[in-house]
Amino acid sequence: MPSEPTAAQRLAAFARHALAGVLLVAGPALAACIALLLWGLPPPPWRGALLAAVLLATALLAAWHLRRLRRPFDMLTNLLEALREGDYTLRGVSRGALAPLIYDVNTLAARLQAERLRFEEASHLLNKTLSALDNAVFVFDAHARLRLVNRAGQALLGADAAQLFGSDAATLGLDALLALPSGEVVRHAFAARSGRFEVRHAPLRLEGQGGHLLVLNDLGGVLRSEERQAWQRLLRVLGHEVNNSLAPIQSLAGTLEGLLAREPLPPDWRADCRAGLALIENRAVALARFLTGYSALTRLPPPQRRALEVAQHLHAVAALETRVPVRVADGPPLRIQADADQLQQALINLLRNAAEAAQPGAGAVDLRWHVTGAMLAIEIDDDGPGPPPSDNLFVPFFTTKPGGSGIGLVLARQIAEAHGGSLTLEARPDGPGARARLLLPLDRAALA
Repeated sequence: MPSEPTAAQRLAAFARHALAGVLLVAGPALAACIALLLWGLPPPPWRGALLAAVLLATALLAAWHLRRLRRPFDMLTNLLEALREGDYTLRGVSRGALAPLIYDVNTLAARLQAERLRFEEASHLLNKTLSALDNAVFVFDAHARLRLVNRAGQALLGADAAQLFGSDAATLGLDALLALPSGEVVRHAFAARSGRFEVRHAPLRLEGQGGHLLVLNDLGGVLRSEERQAWQRLLRVLGHEVNNSLAPIQSLAGTLEGLLAREPLPPDWRADCRAGLALIENRAVALARFLTGYSALTRLPPPQRRALEVAQHLHAVAALETRVPVRVADGPPLRIQADADQLQQALINLLRNAAEAAQPGAGAVDLRWHVTGAMLAIEIDDDGPGPPPSDNLFVPFFTTKPGGSGIGLVLARQIAEAHGGSLTLEARPDGPGARARLLLPLDRAALA
């Protein structure tokens, strides 16, 4: 494939083209001079005619050559003017001595047109993305004037973009938020609404100058949605548990009332009354136990932290479970800062769940601990059927076990989170059963 000519080669080609045209224009005069040298001057009547013919031919060739030279320059001028005006659709015809240069300008126009198309598509995508965000997004230039705002930002300020563009941050009431550290959560009142907002901002470059990006996340809406969902789940479980107790109590009360209304009373009425009252008492005790568990969840005190030897504490808790063997795999010697009583309660609940899920008569529970990152991981495995496929495992009073309270897992997670950790329950990756994983912050300064 031949290589593209260089700029010097193109200039030389144009010079040759122009020189050929000049020689062509001078052709009639040169031919007349040669004819005079060969044959001498013509008679007087023909001298004027010869001079006029030479001048006319020279003028016509000069005009033709001038148009031939100006046409590509006019084309280039039009192409460059279109580029300057932002019109990248105009193309020139690549002919003549300047054909490579016109081809280059056409290529440049095509590239600029493609770049504009990509920019417009990216701008359209950005606008669509910003419009879909629930977060309010503001972009300010180097003079703190608003240059970009999405739909959520307009709704927050109670005005449309045309009214907001060009206003400075102080006028919009956003200068105080720009002065806060990024990630700060504040309560702020805007024109449209007030609430708690997470403030995030960062510097950026806008048209070659400094600028600033401000993003406001309305935490109130998120918290209200999560709170509503939590209440809905809790009320479903509460209603289910209360109905389980009230329905048989109501039924038994109606049965006993009908029994006592008979005349004469049946011979075994006393035994039936005692049995019915015993069932009512059992359901009332179960309901009282349920409400006591609910109170325990709401009255969990803050943890009283002190130094705790992990190995010693876990071996002591494992010894409390006697229904199935608890195999403790010794881990690294570690010390953490934790509330011993609360942590023991959480581990007892987890071990009890694992023991109840283990295979009857032949099951076992495995307890181990290790370090993961800056956290202590305590894992409790059983060989039962695995966790139930439900999203309500950590909803208060939800249980899949007959006679279960639905409190143990919730209380254990509350204790873990109060210590800055977490609790998960998932299927074992290495076999049947479930794995409870308790993560607690590790006191690295107290490594044994």
